[in-house]
Amino acid sequence: MTVQRNIVVKKLAEIKVENKEGIIDAFNVLVNYLPVTFWNNFAKRILEAVPDDKIDEVKANLYQCANECGYHTGYGIITSDEFKSVVEPMVTDGAKDILRGAFAVFTAWGWAKSGIVQIKEGERMVIRAVDYYEADGEPGEKRAFMIQGVAAAFFDLAYGDDYPDGLGKYDCEQVAGIECGDRFGEFVIAKKD
Repeated sequence: MTVQRNIVVKKLAEIKVENKEGIIDAFNVLVNYLPVTFWNNFAKRILEAVPDDKIDEVKANLYQCANECGYHTGYGIITSDEFKSVVEPMVTDGAKDILRGAFAVFTAWGWAKSGIVQIKEGERMVIRAVDYYEADGEPGEKRAFMIQGVAAAFFDLAYGDDYPDGLGKYDCEQVAGIECGDRFGEFVIAKKD
C-alpha cells in the first residue's frame, strides 16, 4: 500500500485544531489561520514598495522566507502524532511516500491542491497545483513564492542532510502559473548548482 492521497487529505482535514486566537495547534507546529487576502496583499505591497532594481532581491527573500518556514514546519508535520497516525501506516515507498503525505497535508490545510507529478529520488521532483492561494488576485507574473519555498524545503527534508542541517540543498522554480493564465501551477525542484 502506498500513500492514499484522498484518504490522507480527508482524515487530516477532519482534525479540528483551530483555537479562538486563530492558531492551528497541531502537527508539532503553530500555524496561523489568516485569510488568503492577508498573505497575497502582504507580498503585493512589498513588491510594489521597492524600486525596480530591488524586485529580484525581494522575490528571492519572499522565496527564502517560505523555504525556511517550510523546512521547520515540514519537519514538525512529518514528526507529529497526527502524521504518524494517518500517513505512516501507508508508507511503503520511503521518502517518496513521506513527500506524498506532506503534500496531502499541504492540501488538507488549504494552502494548495497540489501533488507530486514526477519524482526521481534525491534528484528532481515536479509538483502540480490546480488551486493555490497565491493564484488569487490580479492576473500577472508567476508569484507562488510559498509553494516554491515549501516544495524545496520538503525535498530537503526527504533527501538533504538530517534536520536541522539539511536546508538549502535543493531549489524550486515555478514554470507555470494559474496567475499567468496557465491551467495549473507547476514547480520543478532540483539540486542547486
